[in-house]
Parts: sequence; structure tokens; C-alpha cells
Amino acid sequence: MEIYISNQSQKPIYEQITGQLKEKILTGELGEGDALPSIRLLAKELHISVITTKRAYEDLERDGFVATVPGKGTFVAAQNPAFRREEALRRVEEHLANAVAAARQGGISRAELAAALDLLYEADG
Repeated sequence: MEIYISNQSQKPIYEQITGQLKEKILTGELGEGDALPSIRLLAKELHISVITTKRAYEDLERDGFVATVPGKGTFVAAQNPAFRREEALRRVEEHLANAVAAARQGGISRAELAAALDLLYEADG
């Protein structure tokens, strides 16, 4: 499993790990029951602290993305469809907030932004 850590990112390393693993789960790259690398192995592969990896896994477990089975490891948990939808909506809102900020900076009207969104939505339809 590939996880990329950026030293230039404003996000802490554990958030980078958490975000990438959530994305892999939400897109289906990691499915229910798939095993994640052990905390120690992932820390070794990424050349980071075990504490950092542990924090990422704890956050994923708290948010319901993974479940840890003592003595066996950490596995992708079954996803609640309503939760998946809510997480997708949260991500869309984040991207739309960035789009609105960029539009305002560029002098693009709300109507132009809405028209661009309609075109994009229909193009992938």
C-alpha cells in the first residue's frame, strides 16, 4: 500500500496518513476486511515515529473506518452507507469552499461558477 508523506504539507503527518487511508477506503481501493500494515511496519516503511502511526490508526478507528483486533491487526471496517455519504458530502463541501474562494479571487460571479459546476457535473454524468 502506498502512502506519501510531504514535508511541505501544512498538515501533520498523522493527518496525511489518515486522509490517504480514508480516501483509499472510500474509493474502494481498500475494502471491508482488508488488513492494514501493522503500526510498526508502516512507521518503518514511512521512516516516521510509531507514535505518529498509532495516532493515525486511532483516529481512523474513532471515525469508524478501521477496527483493531488484538493480536491480529487492524482491518478495514464495514462502512455504514449513511456515514459514507456524509463523509463524501464533507469532502465535496471542502472542495466547493476552495472553488468559491478561487472564483471570488478571480472575479467570477456566482452564476458563472454555478454554470461551470453544471457543465462539470453533466460531463461526468
